Amino acid sequence: MTLTGAAKIAGVMGWPVAHSRSPALHGFWLAEHGIDGAYVPLPVRPEDFRRALQALPLLGFAGCNITIPHKEAALAAVDELDPSARRAGAINTVAVRANRTLVGSNTDAFGFRESLRAAVPDWRAAQGPAVVLGAGGGARAVVAALIDEGAAEIRLVNRTPARAASLAKQLGGPVQGVAWEDRAKALAGAALLVNATSLGMEGQLALDLPLDALPREAVVNDIVYVPLETPLLAAARARGHRVVDGLDMLMHQGRAGFAAWFGVLPDVTPALRCAMEATLAR
Repeated sequence: MTLTGAAKIAGVMGWPVAHSRSPALHGFWLAEHGIDGAYVPLPVRPEDFRRALQALPLLGFAGCNITIPHKEAALAAVDELDPSARRAGAINTVAVRANRTLVGSNTDAFGFRESLRAAVPDWRAAQGPAVVLGAGGGARAVVAALIDEGAAEIRLVNRTPARAASLAKQLGGPVQGVAWEDRAKALAGAALLVNATSLGMEGQLALDLPLDALPREAVVNDIVYVPLETPLLAAARARGHRVVDGLDMLMHQGRAGFAAWFGVLPDVTPALRCAMEATLAR
């Protein structure tokens, strides 16, 4: 990669940030499009976050991604919130405007929707009930996307019923809370199952969910991408379900930020998928 004095610079701000796959993702697109630019990791402690974010215009950055633990804190640190960030209650993408103000957005719902469309082209939200496990930021993005896509029924399952009820109230739409102990029953007649919890992630407990009640034609999606095939996806694949892993969502959610910073809306291609899978194998 060759950089000039006119290079556009972006990055990912978090603490820690060494685990992030975003530099590999955006680095691939920069090379693919021959763009004079760079995307760098920005390890920032929570106590320094606000000052670091507001220094981006002073340093000539085009913007950055925001990751754990700064996504909620960013809401109060930017000059303007895109509707997607207001709805998500968190920011994962910041762009620096020409007047040096910061606008925050959230591309997770876009990433979920586009990954599902790409992996299962004939999927439609109106095909039947969707079951979403979790009530955190990932689940919020998934539910928002499903509402926008016209889902008629969304069963939101969480270990803390009050949190699921609160999320359902905030987002509106056809969302109903389901108790965690009823998660297996909630699969009856569903057309889509999405795990938006950390269960099944490397270092976490596996998701305990019998799939017996889930119709075989249902699509199963897990937003976890380490490991790439979680126990849930392995069990679903063995039953003949079409499955979508979390790497697709990660790749698609990055597209909008890249376009804002570097002026090109990139594609998710088999070559990109191969390159990203290689980072997971290290």
